[in-house]
Amino acid sequence: MDRFTKWLQRFFDSSDELQSDLSQRWRLHANRRTIIVILVVGSLATFSYLYFIQPPDSFPVDQLVSVPEGASLKDISVGLQSGGVVRSALAFRVLVTLLGHERSVHAGDYLFKEPKDVFSVARSISIGAYGLEPVKIRIPEGATTRSMAIIYGSRLSRFDPQKFLAEAQPMEGYLFPDTYFFLPNATEDTVIKSMRQNFDIQEASIAPLVASSTHSLADIVTMASIVEREARNTQDRRMIAGVLWNRIKKGMPLQVDVTFLYTLGKGTFQLTMKDLTADSPYNTYKNPGLPPTPIGSPSLDSLEAAANPIKSDYLFYLADNSGVTHYSKTYAQHMQYKRMYLGN
Repeated sequence: MDRFTKWLQRFFDSSDELQSDLSQRWRLHANRRTIIVILVVGSLATFSYLYFIQPPDSFPVDQLVSVPEGASLKDISVGLQSGGVVRSALAFRVLVTLLGHERSVHAGDYLFKEPKDVFSVARSISIGAYGLEPVKIRIPEGATTRSMAIIYGSRLSRFDPQKFLAEAQPMEGYLFPDTYFFLPNATEDTVIKSMRQNFDIQEASIAPLVASSTHSLADIVTMASIVEREARNTQDRRMIAGVLWNRIKKGMPLQVDVTFLYTLGKGTFQLTMKDLTADSPYNTYKNPGLPPTPIGSPSLDSLEAAANPIKSDYLFYLADNSGVTHYSKTYAQHMQYKRMYLGN
């Protein structure tokens, strides 16, 4: 064997020994490397979740989140970050781009029932999953536009009570009380339109009664708004409507307290002598005839009662402490009933 061959043999032998040594060292430190890799990957994952993925602490649960029409993806992502919807505008932008919707996000109002991570938010806005569900809102019979503004204002995020009052008060009595279902982003215009359409539908059902009446629709609605607060059943509503029409026919003041509830916020037992002599067109003790406008939104039953009252000769009525209504033809009989049933 020549010298070169011997050297070559020694080289390969040394290489084998080195490889064997390195393999042994690799095996000895494999667990340590695995732990280091796991720690690094875990740290990166935790960092990414905490600073990019998880919902912000101030996530707007059950609040409308608006994505403006025509806004760029960059502006939308910045707006979502400033609004507490996502932690990172960049992460949101990257995810929407990966979803292929960087130029086709869906504008509009979104509602999230619980905090969502950036993946869920990006997906919702990419496909237009608005999360809006109709809100059930009941407007009670006899409600005024002022009370409606409070009810709607507490349930609808885009509803402006002041704008509603400015538009609705001239329609007092003509916004029908009912149970409505509106999306959370419904505005005052949507509400007024729906309620007025409902009134027109209900009024059409009693149009023959109105036409055969000797009173205008405006007077019937105003009378119905009074009857709504004066009685709680159909029979009494029709009887009381008849009594009040009799008083108007004879030129007598209506002398009902509920109009003060509309203007002063006071009920029967809160009124003072000063209130009863106040110079107000809604003072039915001082002014004969109907008040200038309805004092609330009457039910269909009250509208029917005002249009089709029970005819009688009664001019007075009072409700006793049990809610039973007693009717009188004369003032003397009325005072007698007052002493008998109310003790005064």
